[in-house]
Amino acid sequence: MLRIAVPNKGSLSEPASAMLHEAGYRQRKDRRELVLVDAENEVEFFFLRPRDIAVYVGSGRLDIGITGRDLLLDSGSEAEEIMQLGFAGSTFRYAARPGTAKDVGDLTGMTIATSFAGLVTQHLADNGVDASVVRLDGAVETAIQLGVAEVIADVVETGTTLRNAGLEIFGEPILRSEAVVIRREGAPADDPKVRQFLRRMQGVLVARRYVMMDYDIRVEHVERAVALTPGLESPTVSPLHHEGWVAVRSMVPAQDAQRIMDELYDLGARAILTTGIHACRL
Repeated sequence: MLRIAVPNKGSLSEPASAMLHEAGYRQRKDRRELVLVDAENEVEFFFLRPRDIAVYVGSGRLDIGITGRDLLLDSGSEAEEIMQLGFAGSTFRYAARPGTAKDVGDLTGMTIATSFAGLVTQHLADNGVDASVVRLDGAVETAIQLGVAEVIADVVETGTTLRNAGLEIFGEPILRSEAVVIRREGAPADDPKVRQFLRRMQGVLVARRYVMMDYDIRVEHVERAVALTPGLESPTVSPLHHEGWVAVRSMVPAQDAQRIMDELYDLGARAILTTGIHACRL
């Protein structure tokens, strides 16, 4: 049975469970439930603190897990990223009072407060900077006001919280993070259960990004229409009862669907329909 770690709370929890549900797996109905067995799919889910997931997976206690790239790298565990999941995106940046520093090279001799001590320590080392790192569990923006540090390193979304604290972001991002699937480094690459899980998750990603588009068009315009809707490999083109017309079916990016429909209509296509995709295998 495949043993999978899933975040039990925080910004990763609900999107991860929703994606697993879309992939056909059972998910818990009670937040207090810590272990759930999906016997039909031969999977056992363990709902854990997001920060601990990389440790369990890296130790080999669990086969794979869903966590943030920032948490994976901060853990220092022997686990590696094997798939990006496209949600819970964030940027990790340095911030300080205006005029304190312009880039990471200016941090020599300073003290930096963060909730991701491992990640920041490694970033400083990679840039040859000798600085002190203080680990805090949260609300790191107050560390400068209280004199604990001159600089902070934290997840930045809009930057409003930092500006309200009188701080400014500087330098290049330390890391761009998102939710990822991880497994133990050196684990067998050909595990059929893991491959099946990844195919299901990839199917959800594709289904979320694409819609199925159907339309009718005259034969003489097919090549131009197909250029607008090439699909993933090639569209399906079928003759209609009325001579000189064909029906075309193709997958198109959801974000471009309205524009493509307009261009097809101008080309002479009619009965243009889009349908959501709930699951797929490529």
